[in-house]
Parts: sequence; structure tokens; C-alpha cells
Amino acid sequence: MVSRDNAHGQKLLNIRSEVFICLFLVTATLVVYLQVRNHSFVVYDDGMYVTDNRHVKKGLSIENFIWAFSNSDAANWHPLTWLSHMLDIELYGMNPGQHHLTNVLFHIFNTLLLFFVLKRMTGKSWQSGFVAALFVLHPLHVESVAWISERKDVLSTFFWLLSMWGYARYVEHQVVNRYLLVLFFFIMGLMAKSMLVTLPFVLLLLDYWPLRRFQFGHSGDDITNSQKRSPVFLLVREKIPFFVLSIVVSIVTLFAQQSGSAIGSLEKFPFTVRIANAFVSYVIYIIKMIWPTHLAAFYPYHGKLPWWQVAGACVLLVFISYQSIRLAKQKPWFAVGWLWYVGTLIPVIGLVQVGFQAMADRYTYVPLIGLFLIVAWGIPELMGGFRHKSLILITIIPLLFSIMMIVTWVQVGYWNNSTTLFKHALNVTKNNYMAHNAFGNALTMEGKVDEAVFHYSEALRIKPFYAKAHYNKGHVLATLGRQEEAMDHFKRALQIKYDYAEAHDYLGYVLTRQGKEEEAIDHFRKAIQIKPDYAEAHNYLGHVLAKQGKYKEAIDHFHKALEIEPNYTQALINLKNTLANYEKNRK
Repeated sequence: MVSRDNAHGQKLLNIRSEVFICLFLVTATLVVYLQVRNHSFVVYDDGMYVTDNRHVKKGLSIENFIWAFSNSDAANWHPLTWLSHMLDIELYGMNPGQHHLTNVLFHIFNTLLLFFVLKRMTGKSWQSGFVAALFVLHPLHVESVAWISERKDVLSTFFWLLSMWGYARYVEHQVVNRYLLVLFFFIMGLMAKSMLVTLPFVLLLLDYWPLRRFQFGHSGDDITNSQKRSPVFLLVREKIPFFVLSIVVSIVTLFAQQSGSAIGSLEKFPFTVRIANAFVSYVIYIIKMIWPTHLAAFYPYHGKLPWWQVAGACVLLVFISYQSIRLAKQKPWFAVGWLWYVGTLIPVIGLVQVGFQAMADRYTYVPLIGLFLIVAWGIPELMGGFRHKSLILITIIPLLFSIMMIVTWVQVGYWNNSTTLFKHALNVTKNNYMAHNAFGNALTMEGKVDEAVFHYSEALRIKPFYAKAHYNKGHVLATLGRQEEAMDHFKRALQIKYDYAEAHDYLGYVLTRQGKEEEAIDHFRKAIQIKPDYAEAHNYLGHVLAKQGKYKEAIDHFHKALEIEPNYTQALINLKNTLANYEKNRK
């Protein structure tokens, strides 16, 4: 009777602990992130994903559903991400604050899922809660949450953690329907972001600890495991469908990135430089996890790194990896946490260079969970001999979380709008050509064109062959009436990137104003050839053709522009005028 009462009391205490942890996680998230409801869209990819994307702006429809699954826009195949943005449009229209709050909601779901999954697998409430708290409050995760374009990050992680939850249930009772549920969540995650390709390897790590499914040795954990252990090859065989899907999605993603010209060539990024950058980035992420300062939306790739940095990073990584394997039986959480961190970063560590960044905060959203595991299980072990361990932890942990909340709250504030975001990036980084270009775009939108020209010039000083900066500077110069200078920059942009549709379009516009209509038509046609759904190019081409009396062809292009953008007022006016002139000439 006494033991029954004790068991009931312990169960009640556990429930109260879990409720307290969940309340803290949700409250802390809202305190830090609720400010995003007043944030704007930013000029950094939000146009591509939402504000300038004609499919997304139209919301959910059969046509857009098919588009989401059949296109590789943004150099990625992530149909579920596109559909989530379309759903936001259906629910909130173009209210950026609501789009931001959707990301926050997923961040909360991910945090709670992480807590319950770890609790289910390890039986440890407080360590699991500590990992979840680090996950939800760490400043490195701000980019994934406070940036609307990173919906793919929080959405894919939601399905990653659901896959882990389903896997924990499957291990407890190995039946087909539970296995298929895990596979379903995995497929959904892959359709949100291809970074889930590393999940099968993580499941194998979880088999070792905390699930203890490996047949050899003893994992060193004190949790009783009633499951029969399995030979390694059976555990690998069990995950063959997951590996096959990972390979397929990896190939599709590489194809999408190549077709979108997102993958840097070996000429621009030699493989030796990539390997060096990868080693150093692994270490920098760890440093920023411990001391999260100078966080920026973009870290420029500066090429060859000092030999001592590369050598030091290599030595440190090899040493930690050796120690994690050597101590795997005694401290399985160390090995699993470290290999989780190293393995999940591989797709984004830069061996396949996508974009021009050396590293990115958003890439740590899932990988840091591995390091958080090491911290959560390592601290109690390190403090095992301390006499007043509980008192020390009760004092230090609230202080730690308070500091993290303040730092993260400040970091979230930088994502308020494009101006604050890229002004901060310029303050904390050096020679950041992308930040200069993006800051120039933000200033242009505010009508501060002279300041914008300065920042475009700075971007080109740092990176002379930066096509976007040439185009943007040309665009601003054209609005200032400096047509010859503008044309020079458009031509430079096209020399660097011949398939730059926007540069062809605006060069055609400038040529039209100079009366060089045949040259303008050529550039408009090239813009449409590169980007068939370019409404503005169709409108400009129709306008020039109408001036030449080629009314039928002009009308076709106006119709096409309106088919692409039904609310394109200027195209509608041009169409009405051209139809009137056409009828007049027929008479």
C-alpha cells in the first residue's frame, strides 16, 4: 500500500514537472519572439518566397499545388514549404506579422516535441527539458524563426521530430503501421527541406543511445530497456527505405540547385578551400554556441583561410571525435551528441557550395541539438562530486536562461526590417558585399537613392563581379536619369550573368527611352526567353511593338502579362489603348 502511494506520488510529481517545463518553454518563447508580429518582410529572399512570387500570392489552388510539386524555384525542391506559404496567404493575406507568427508557432511545436521525444526515449525529464530550453532560446536559432523565408527550416524540423517520436513508438512495439507512420513523417519532412536526408543516420545513433538496440556491449545508461537488442546490419537494413529516399531527394536537390545556378563551381570555390572552410566552420559554430556574438544574416566567403586556423580546427575536431568514440561505452550521450552535430551539418557545411556564404546561423537549427545533449547529460556527470550540486544548478541555470532570453530578444529585434537587419550585418562583419547590396535595396525602397548608390558601389568595390549589385546600381541610376551609367552597369551584369532576365528587361527599358527600339526588343525577348512568366518584360515588349504598329503581337504580350499578373494596371491600360488603335487602323 505504501509503495503504491509512493508510486502515485512520484507519478504526480513527474506530471507537475512536465507541466512546469512546458509552461516555461512556451512562455519563454512568447516573451522572446512575440515582437515579430510587428516585423516586416525583408529584401533577403522574402520576395522570392512570398511578396514577389505570383504563385504564392494567389494562395492555394490546383494550379499552384501542381506548381509547388513540379518546380525548382529558389534552387530547391520543397513543395510542402511552398504550400505552407500559400496557406498563410489564404489565412492572413500579405500581413507579414502573421507570417512571422506561423514560424514562431512551429518553433514552439518543435520545442515541445523535442522535450517529449527525449523524455520518452531517456526517461529524464529535467535533462530533456534543459535541451529543449537551449533549443528554444539560443540566439543562433533566431534566423530560422524570425526570417519568413526560413519557413522550410522550422517546418522540416517539425516533421523531423515527429519522425523521432514515431520511431520511439515503433521501437516500443515494432509493427508495420508504426513503421509506415515514421516513413510518412520522414517523406513530409523531405518535402519541406532536403536537410532531412541525414535523419536515417541519426536514427541509427538513437539506436545506440538512448534506445540501446545495438547487440554488442553495454551503453552505460541506467535506464532499463526491455527491447531485444539487434545486430547492427539488421538495424541498418530496417532503415533501407529511409536511405533510398535520402539518396533520391539528394539527387533531386542537386539537380534543382544546378538548374538554379546556386552551386558554386570548383573554379570559384576550389575543393581544398571548401574543406578548409568546413573544418573552421564546425569550430566557429561551437564558439558561437558558447558565446553567441556578432551574429549576421550573411557571412561572406573570404576564400583561403590562414593555415593556423585550419590546422587548429582539424586538430580540435579530430581530438573530440577520437574522445567521443573512445568513451562511447561509458558516455554514450557524448558520442551520439557529437556525431549528431557533425553528421547533420554535412549537407550544409560547404563541401557542395550553395550560394556565397561561408556559413549561416540557420544551418545550426537541428545540428546544435547534438551539442545540447552533451551539455545536458554532461553537466550532471561533471558535478557528480560536488557537495552542493543542486544549489549550484538552481542558481546558475535560471541566470543562464535569463541571459539567453535577453540576447535572443535583441537578436530577434534586428530582423524587424531590412534596414535594421543589414545595418547590423555591416556592423558585425567585414567586407560584406551582400549586406551592402541588400542595405542598398532597403534604402532604395525608402527613397534614399544617393545612400543606396554608395552601398552598391561598396558592394562592387569588394566584389567587382557581383551581377546583382551592378543591376541594382544601374536600376537606381536609371531612375536618376543617368542613362549611360545605368546601361554600363546593366551590360556589366549581363557579361557576368548572361541569363539575368531582369538586367535584359531594364536594359531594354533604357534603350527604349533612348529611341533604340530594335535593340530594346531584342533584350525584352531574351528576358522572356529566360523567364517566360516575366509579366513586366511582356508589357514593355508589347508597348514597343505597339509603337511600331505591330498591334496583334503587342496585344498577345499584354494578354500574357495580365494572365501572369491579373492586377497589372499598366498592362491593362496599354492593352485598352492598343486595342483602340488597332480598331481605328482597321477602319
